[in-house]
Amino acid sequence: MSPGLTVVILTFNEARHIARAIASVQGLATRIVVVDSDSTDDTVAIAAANGAEVLVNPWINYATQFNWALDNAGIDTDWTLRLDADEIIEPGLAAALRTFLGAPGDAAGATVDRRIDFLGRAIRWGGVYPVRQLRLWRSGRGRCESRWMDEHITVDGPIAHLSGGDLADVNLNNLGWWTAKHNGYATREAIDELLRAPVDAEVGGQAGVKRWIKHKVYHRLPLGSRALAYFIYRYVLRLGFLDGWPGLVFHALQGGWYRFLVDAKIAEIRGLMRARGASLAQVVADEYGHRI
Repeated sequence: MSPGLTVVILTFNEARHIARAIASVQGLATRIVVVDSDSTDDTVAIAAANGAEVLVNPWINYATQFNWALDNAGIDTDWTLRLDADEIIEPGLAAALRTFLGAPGDAAGATVDRRIDFLGRAIRWGGVYPVRQLRLWRSGRGRCESRWMDEHITVDGPIAHLSGGDLADVNLNNLGWWTAKHNGYATREAIDELLRAPVDAEVGGQAGVKRWIKHKVYHRLPLGSRALAYFIYRYVLRLGFLDGWPGLVFHALQGGWYRFLVDAKIAEIRGLMRARGASLAQVVADEYGHRI
């Protein structure tokens, strides 16, 4: 390995965001690798024009694509960082990253604080900020979990936390795009729950606690009612209403509608399995085009 940092970004039709994401890590990254899944817009041209190395690979799911990137990008720097195309590393976090990379101690990876901006406002209530996510790790010691949804990077070794700034998710697309994307997410999450994806012991910290609660409490509640309970928890008990109108829209859609859609898809798939005498894999392939 050589000193430095490789940033890996997965893309599909991200012409609106990719230059901004690349700019946020220029001066920090030794290499920026974009792995595209056959975009039909100018994503690839923009990424290349802004100094990124571009690889192309067909999409299956996020975990498969990201692990393909780790295996095929020829990463030879000491550290790797995961960044989504609609995210940016804010200046405070960039400074914390530089300091950490200069003297990381024995840490195998590091978590950062992730923030979601929605309808032009930073969402800071409802229990969704800050979300600590492991985004930086020593190259060769991190891997993306093989899950359909809620996948995390896992590492072997101690994990540090970087404070002082946020990794900000600032998506510029409209609500129609957002709901279509979360419709796809709902299918993936329904598949994960029907597969009974296990609680992975190697995921620790905030992510591990949230996943434990999700599997041991949330998943045991009746379909439908748990979505309503979760929205009330976020919007009322965790003060989501303090995020104003953008917060109402965000928590109602992401904490209510989306969770209910997952439940509806679980019920739909189970019903089709009974009616057809078919397996989960067969129904998912026939109705949603996913191979599991």
